[in-house]
Amino acid sequence: MLNRLYYNFKPFLPKRVRMGARRVVAQAQRRRATDTWPINEAAGKVPAGWPGWPGGKKFALVLTHDVEGSAGLAKCRQLMQLEQSLGFHSSFNFIPEGDEYRVSPAQREELVSNGFEVGVHDLRHDGKLYWRRKVFPENARSINTYLEEWGAHGFRSGFMLHELDWLHQLNIRYDSSTFDTDPFEPQPDGVDTVFPFWMSQPGGKGYVELPYTLPQDSTLFLVLKESSPDIWKRKLDWIAEKGGMALVNVHPDWLAFGSVENSGREFPCQYYREFLEYARTKYAGVYWQPLPREMAEFVAVVRPSRPRVSRRKICMVSYSDYQTDNRVIRYAEALTERGDTVDFMGIKRESGLSDEETIGHVRVHRIQERFGKKEKGKSGYLLPLIKFWLLASAFLTRKHVQKRYDLIHIHNIPDFLVFAAWLPRLTGARIILDVHDVVPEFYASKFKLKPDSFGVKALKKVERFSAHFADHVIISNHLWHKMFVARSVSQAKCSVFINNVNQRIFYRRKPVRRVGAPVILFPGGLQWHQGLDIAIRAMVKVVAAIPSAQLHLYGQGNMKDELVALTRELRLTETVRFFEPVPVEQIAEVMSNADLGVVPKRADSFGNEAYSTKIMEFMSLGVPVVVSSTKIDRFYFNDSIVRFFESGNSDALAGALLDMLQHDQSRQHMIDCGLEYAAQNSWQVRKNDYLELVDSLIEHRPVRPAGTAPSAASPDLGLNGAVSNLEAAASAGSLVVK
Repeated sequence: MLNRLYYNFKPFLPKRVRMGARRVVAQAQRRRATDTWPINEAAGKVPAGWPGWPGGKKFALVLTHDVEGSAGLAKCRQLMQLEQSLGFHSSFNFIPEGDEYRVSPAQREELVSNGFEVGVHDLRHDGKLYWRRKVFPENARSINTYLEEWGAHGFRSGFMLHELDWLHQLNIRYDSSTFDTDPFEPQPDGVDTVFPFWMSQPGGKGYVELPYTLPQDSTLFLVLKESSPDIWKRKLDWIAEKGGMALVNVHPDWLAFGSVENSGREFPCQYYREFLEYARTKYAGVYWQPLPREMAEFVAVVRPSRPRVSRRKICMVSYSDYQTDNRVIRYAEALTERGDTVDFMGIKRESGLSDEETIGHVRVHRIQERFGKKEKGKSGYLLPLIKFWLLASAFLTRKHVQKRYDLIHIHNIPDFLVFAAWLPRLTGARIILDVHDVVPEFYASKFKLKPDSFGVKALKKVERFSAHFADHVIISNHLWHKMFVARSVSQAKCSVFINNVNQRIFYRRKPVRRVGAPVILFPGGLQWHQGLDIAIRAMVKVVAAIPSAQLHLYGQGNMKDELVALTRELRLTETVRFFEPVPVEQIAEVMSNADLGVVPKRADSFGNEAYSTKIMEFMSLGVPVVVSSTKIDRFYFNDSIVRFFESGNSDALAGALLDMLQHDQSRQHMIDCGLEYAAQNSWQVRKNDYLELVDSLIEHRPVRPAGTAPSAASPDLGLNGAVSNLEAAASAGSLVVK
């Protein structure tokens, strides 16, 4: 509707007014599209069965020109001669029934006789070609007449408007009215690929679609007022890396031959010359440079289908730091890998971090400071959470108005954070509540409260209301799933996604270790339920047997001061070392250099049922791990995979640590078993289940929850038996292991 109004009034609007308005709008569009323009990573996906380019070339480079008016018509010869001098050839597309010019047979013949191509550009170039489908056949007959008269094989609509199914009425070999990504066009729905594809119709007929894949010259130099072709060069490098098709559309109308400055009405021809020289110099001999019709002839034989790329808009909200929250990273990367855009709203853990940045392909917004986990007392915890909820609610509301998210993925703690998505929910976005920790039990453990206390009861009601508000609940282990379903949500609405290891980050490396100075490592929160005081006490006996052994603790938490004081009291300041938390990518490197991992959680606390991510991360890195014998860890692991010790017993922990450090054979056996277990339970195994959940929710399809709990792994089964138990449960309805 807006496009129709614009094209009705366009003839009456001065060009300067139109361009000024476009520039203002384009700046906002550019800010919103930073994740997908000028490069949309998902568009680099190679089509199924793609045979590669003729002659084994690395990529293809196609040059096209749309002639908009009489000024452009007058510059065609100069542009042709420029390209000839550099060894290139191209296609010139002319408007058959435009207001400003008529291209003569002699002009078309000059181009064709010099090895160039002529194509049809729209019919009248008035923006009305696709207004009414019942009128289009008449327009198609006129276009077909010009195609035959000119000996042309290709078509491109004005303003890159497109109705690809309608174009089967044209007698064409190819169309070039689309683009991989271009948020500045009036019809901005890109085809999400830098490869040509086949548009088929019944009977085996069809045509080839050639999307332009380098930003249009008018967009770059007139609207955005770029002062160099650097964006073209950067996009060309990316397309060359992906092995795709670089197709550029340059309008002779806007070229200033001889000028060195960008006037805003024309841009220096030197920009285009510089780009062509860059391509032929850097990629000499490795690219194919066909005319569009030659490209169409090649593709018509191959007939690749258009890649299906997801373009969901997702927002994640978590009271955590993105770079240290591996659970959030796994979800976000899985979405962006397939082409979704993902925003993350969280905390700033260090003053030097920016408020907003792009990490990988995720746009990270740090909306509240939290330097260390030093809160003590109930109000000390609650007030920052309420503040974050208010900020997240305001920020999410504003961003949703701008972007209209398809799905909001909220991560607790707190559960009530889900209500920050009130506007997206009202406007149709789907909501996931991801329960990392069950809040009532976490709260009771932290403040040593009874299960029937007022605060715990209130939190259970908040949990229930929050779960009801969400469209789906994800919970982080099977023991909690059973409890959560019993009190807060139906089983059909609740899936289990444990903290499967991300093997893109946690993979086996060649360790860098100090000979004779073993390092025992714990990375995580320094809270009471983690049992780190038990580990520190165990080090008294460990250093008595191995004086050079060290315990390294990476993390923050409200117990840090007490743990440091305990270290001094036991005279272990040279043995126990404290480090600040580091991003996930860095902690993986640190963990890989450890001799032993330790997870000493208390079984008489919240830790008894809290699944520890780091256990499987140590396994995937090839580092054996000593684990407290808790209910949750006995549920998922057995003695062939980890070395258990009696929870809360520092002497037992010391014995387990020494056993693993001093016996190479049992140590190596555990490493081998752990690597196999981690591989079979990695995020790669579960990723597609999460993506299917997201798509089912957005498309309002039935959701198959991943919720039936598997049987606990029997201690004497060994790795294969443990995995078999999980697989058997999976076949009965769980999606934890495949």
